[in-house]
Amino acid sequence: MLFVLTADSNDRARIYYLGVIYMKRSLKLWQISGFIFTGIAGVLLHFLYDLTRGSVIVAPFSAVNESIWEHMKLLFFSMFIFALIEYKYIGKDYENFLCAKLAGILTGLLLIPVLFYTYTGMLGVTADWFNILIFFIASGVSYYLETLLLKNGTMLCKTPQLAFVLLCLIALLFVVFTFVQPEIPLFMDMSTGNYGI
Repeated sequence: MLFVLTADSNDRARIYYLGVIYMKRSLKLWQISGFIFTGIAGVLLHFLYDLTRGSVIVAPFSAVNESIWEHMKLLFFSMFIFALIEYKYIGKDYENFLCAKLAGILTGLLLIPVLFYTYTGMLGVTADWFNILIFFIASGVSYYLETLLLKNGTMLCKTPQLAFVLLCLIALLFVVFTFVQPEIPLFMDMSTGNYGI
């Protein structure tokens, strides 16, 4: 914790907690914290289903297999949870906050399959370390885009409520498709060739 002792014109000492003040005002610090949170939460959610011995309660929010869809789910819920936390502290300071978050999350969700299918299509093999790197690249690009959109205020957001509803619908899709998965490559477990739980 960082404390500074200052004196006002009446020579009375005051203590200001600068960490909270700086964090509240620093979009860049929030976004870096979001990237770190997403990385840690993504790793935890990746293993949570197995650690809970296949708990149906954690299945909607954690990876139930090694499909691309489940890795997209890890990114989504990690970023969505952080966006809700971030909104409480700085979201109201930005008119386009929810639209920027929607754009960032959608970008990350798109990048995961694009990068995965591009590199596996070119090399013909998959590497676990590269799949992990893809998650962090998608997360980093997402937070960078959000930061640009929020900082510059270039994205017009006429209906932030619609952006929030769309994020909730995406969350619902991830929950539904955890239990009922179409048999297409996006949903196929790369390690077993199976679908779903």
